[in-house]
Amino acid sequence: MSSYSMEHKEFLRKKRHEKIIVISFQILILLVFILGWELLARFNLINTFLLSSPSLVLKTLGSLFTDNDLLVHIGITLYETVVSFLVVTIISLLVSTLFWFSKRLAKILDPYLTVLNSLPKVALGPLIIIWVGASTNSIIFMALLISLFLSIINVYHNFKETDSNYITLLRSLGASKIQIFMKAVIPSNLSNIINNLKINVSMCYIGL
Repeated sequence: MSSYSMEHKEFLRKKRHEKIIVISFQILILLVFILGWELLARFNLINTFLLSSPSLVLKTLGSLFTDNDLLVHIGITLYETVVSFLVVTIISLLVSTLFWFSKRLAKILDPYLTVLNSLPKVALGPLIIIWVGASTNSIIFMALLISLFLSIINVYHNFKETDSNYITLLRSLGASKIQIFMKAVIPSNLSNIINNLKINVSMCYIGL
């Protein structure tokens, strides 16, 4: 005998139905986009030199795969993404932690972080190549510039927004600042940290 009530079964059925509808529309939108793109290219309504077409993309991917270039390029991109992501994550967590422990330091450096985050990083590309060289290092450096400052600002903001009542309670029980950070700040912001990691991945990839 099933342990689920009829109401719960109906809820699960509706949830599955909703998921099927969402996925179906997502696939349909993608197919319509690809088909429309291909038709526009076939009838010369768009410049395929600038916008290409699905068939030309597949043809190019096939030739790259045949020449063993595709996997090499994918491997290099993955390497650069992972390295920049790890560096950004570690530095942003360390700096945000330092700011939480030293509010004065955070206030001093806050305007500089804001300015650095607002810089047009892509426009600095030629300078980065001159500074670092036209190599993998310059690509990773660009990814760090684009994602690092935003990551620090987001993580530190989340740390600051930790429930003050919880922190006050721990202080009243004699908890040290390190204990408050480990027992209140980190657990309260795990979901925020994970969301920030997702942003870091996309921002690093944009930088690359």
